[in-house]
Amino acid sequence: MQKNISLSINGNKISTTKSKTIVEAAEDNGIYIPTLCFLKGKLDHSNCRICTVKVDGYHKPACSTLVADNMDVITNSDELEELRKYIIELLFSTGNHICAVCQKSGDCELQALAYKYKLLFSRFEHLYPNKGIDTTSSDKIIMDKSRCILCQRCIQAIKDKDGNPFFVLQGRSNALEVVFDKEMNDIFTQEDAIEAVKQCPVGCILSKESAAFETPIGRRQFDKTEIGNKEV
Repeated sequence: MQKNISLSINGNKISTTKSKTIVEAAEDNGIYIPTLCFLKGKLDHSNCRICTVKVDGYHKPACSTLVADNMDVITNSDELEELRKYIIELLFSTGNHICAVCQKSGDCELQALAYKYKLLFSRFEHLYPNKGIDTTSSDKIIMDKSRCILCQRCIQAIKDKDGNPFFVLQGRSNALEVVFDKEMNDIFTQEDAIEAVKQCPVGCILSKESAAFETPIGRRQFDKTEIGNKEV
């Protein structure tokens, strides 16, 4: 049996267990911390840093930092909100995110965060890198590489019955990318494809099926409520 510990989040004392991350402890207590790369129950790489919080005065990623007794956590401040907006602007500037015509619109976590932080434009140069669109590796999905933010959620979440990932990292440094292992296409089911589209927090992994528009834009999850708000 794990021993409960006590810590402070935004000045409020909460009780939790040592095995929890700050994100999980906060969520258990109704405190929202924005995330993009975090996948509950999976190894986290702290890739996007959108979940950065202040822990005892230091910036740390809430998705991979375990709670500790008497820890003092700040999740919401002008400084942190500006940092998160900065990260979102960078993601929009370094990727080809055209929300108005994207299949994922209304279900996209990056889009929803941009709305939450009232992002109307980016202060950074728009690079719009042409990383190509993979339409041939799979008969069920398309991958728009220019939209990938390297969160690796598809790698962690979408696997075959033996635990082998359908998506893998390829290349190094600026050439690093997530690719679909086309040799596994024969065992990649439509259910796997739907889950891959769902797990992708942006519009990188898209479905080839017309069912992608089964839920009309305007009735999708972030059309109905702001991200982080559980009330629908």
